[in-house]
Amino acid sequence: MSVGTSSAPGAREVRRQSDSRPGDVAELGIDPDDLPDGLVVADEHGHVICFNAAAERITAVRAADALGQRLEKALPLEDLEGRRWWQLTDPYGGLAIRRRQPERNLLLPGGREVLVCVRYVRSEPTGPVCRVVVSLRDTEARRRTERSHAELIATVAHELRSPLTSVKGFTATLLAKWERFTDDQKRLMLETVDADADRVTRLIAELLDISRIDSGRLEVRRQPVDIGAAVGRHIQAYVAAGQPADRFLLRLEQPLPALWADPDKIDQVLSNLIENAVRHGDGTVTIDITATASPREDEGHENAATSVTVSDEGPGIPEESMNRVFTRFWRGSKRGGTGLGLYIVKGIVEAHGGAVEVGRAPGGGAQFRFTLPVAAPAYLT
Repeated sequence: MSVGTSSAPGAREVRRQSDSRPGDVAELGIDPDDLPDGLVVADEHGHVICFNAAAERITAVRAADALGQRLEKALPLEDLEGRRWWQLTDPYGGLAIRRRQPERNLLLPGGREVLVCVRYVRSEPTGPVCRVVVSLRDTEARRRTERSHAELIATVAHELRSPLTSVKGFTATLLAKWERFTDDQKRLMLETVDADADRVTRLIAELLDISRIDSGRLEVRRQPVDIGAAVGRHIQAYVAAGQPADRFLLRLEQPLPALWADPDKIDQVLSNLIENAVRHGDGTVTIDITATASPREDEGHENAATSVTVSDEGPGIPEESMNRVFTRFWRGSKRGGTGLGLYIVKGIVEAHGGAVEVGRAPGGGAQFRFTLPVAAPAYLT
């Protein structure tokens, strides 16, 4: 099995032992360059006889330069305290019963961090080491995950601090000086506490939704949903809160197919999209509800889905940002909110078997469109 281009003795094969076992890489006909992780193999003398393409990519060392070199020279690893790893572990002269080194973070020259796992191959249980097999993994994907988790924690801490500070301040003031305030002042303070408590509750609900979306455990309880009435309720709530009635335009195509969906989750989708248009857009917020073809390939009849489009007349979303709209923490040009709403919208719509997209409205503003198949629950089909 070819593993490199060097003509050094032994550089053209990973195994030269006569005790070939079923299931070995060579037996399976797998080229080391096809492996997703870096693979470095040293022979019984400590010379590198395999250095695959992934190892080249991770270490930035050419296989031709590594093959035939001593393992500690071809792969000069250090631990996080700056100690030379191969001198510490001494694979060829250490304990005769040792067979592996568990995965750990080590450093390449220049300080780049990699995940390293080592296996010692012996011809017999306590015999000399005849192969040292090293697996390398890039830590960038893990670092991205860790950064995402850290950003989530920081966002949650920031979003919780403000309402909780307000709740604590008002309640402490009321408890200490209740008699000094008029009824109107008490009502104002309690209304503020109530609003901040709702804000905390919503944030916790968002976090739970994200957890369920990421783990694939978001449950959809389908019921008949009157999507036009649901949109109407959201519009009425905004008008009651002080928005002018003529800022909203609802255009409802008739007839619509019967829609079966989770009404609470569809309300959450509508709330996020309409709030986004009201907060970040300008002019009229237009909601179009139409019958359309299903986004699912297995749907065989026409008008098998309902489409909802929310448009505004604001500045819109820059073209270069559209591919990030449905990612965590995207907030656009204006700050405010957790930046989790559109991520949750996408997760809920896709959990229903639907699709969501973003574009530019005819008037130049942002346009969000989601499509839901009208599938009924399994027990009705």
